[in-house]
Amino acid sequence: MHFSERMNRFGEGIFSKLLDLKRQKEEKGEEVIDLSVGTPNIPPASHIRQALCEAAAKPENYTYAINDQKELLEAVATWYNRRYSVYLDPDLEICSLLGSQEGLAHISFSMIDEGDTVLVPDPCYPIFANGPLLAGASLFYMPQRKENHYVIDFSDIPEEAAKKAKFMLVSYPNNPTTAMAPDSFYEELIVFAKKYEIIVLHDNAYSELVFDGRTCRSFLQFKGAKEVGVEFNSLSKTYGLAGARIGFCVGNKEIVDKLKTLKSNLDYGMFLPIQQAAIAAITGDQSCVNDTRGAYERRRNVLCDSFNQIGWKMKPPEATMFVWAEIPDGFPDSMTFALELMEKSGVLVTPGSAFGTLGEGYARLALVQDEEMLHRAAELIEKSGILRKSI
Repeated sequence: MHFSERMNRFGEGIFSKLLDLKRQKEEKGEEVIDLSVGTPNIPPASHIRQALCEAAAKPENYTYAINDQKELLEAVATWYNRRYSVYLDPDLEICSLLGSQEGLAHISFSMIDEGDTVLVPDPCYPIFANGPLLAGASLFYMPQRKENHYVIDFSDIPEEAAKKAKFMLVSYPNNPTTAMAPDSFYEELIVFAKKYEIIVLHDNAYSELVFDGRTCRSFLQFKGAKEVGVEFNSLSKTYGLAGARIGFCVGNKEIVDKLKTLKSNLDYGMFLPIQQAAIAAITGDQSCVNDTRGAYERRRNVLCDSFNQIGWKMKPPEATMFVWAEIPDGFPDSMTFALELMEKSGVLVTPGSAFGTLGEGYARLALVQDEEMLHRAAELIEKSGILRKSI
């Protein structure tokens, strides 16, 4: 058998590898606490679940959706206006996605040809690089360095790369580094994009998971943003709808139109009951958003406090559902550390190298366990003695 040469660019996904390790350990009857994959365990609020169940009980809702319901598009426009003070044309500037990852995976096919250059962060969430790679892109990595608070510095992008680039992917609050970007970054981003005629794709999946009384804006709030790009948003973390796969691409109407055309050849739209759940989420009682944010903030505090106490030093993140921590001394690389941590303590984290070259030396911990389990994770790590290796 002969397969696509394109697949030679990809190995088995890191999360699949970690899942295999977890299964092996559990099959032996050993305790595992999984802090690797950002799978929310906070369910949707009752009114969202009720909307989904009621719609799912109607036999007429099992046809192909084909297009987004008008009610959904208007709800998204109202949501963006209420939350971010951004006006969106429901008919021209909004496209639903079967999860924002699906949109990020496919949009490259509507924008680039084989060999075109795309700018992606390093470190970055894997689909930011893998989506363009699937479409045949040549990648240029934009460093996100600790000394610059993990915010991209445009002076790190050579003019030659900027001139070649078709589009760039940016995401703040950032996964995996948890960094937030100042307003000045977005102002510079828009100037940079206009200068080099680069399309901007901004992922804003974590805008509601911002802690310590801070708030987060939308890229589209900044003057000129719609002229150069679009924003991806998701209901996965904010509303606990990760498994339902609900996301949106909003902004520049030409980019949205191309994505809609592409998707019309790929799928038959979002399941109608899930559209109803999305409407209920973004138009209904928003106290669930505050509750979810509060739960993640408490988990952040418990994890960072307890891990710092046992000797794994880490800084509490400003945002997201993750902690980005330097690995303890005494380990040659992040994968070695993650594997040894799993073997000795049963605590599973994602090695920073899974997110790019500049992720080496770090680990990402997901706040996907309740507070009791986070305390237990610290106990297991301390008991394992793995941190004594760094002394």
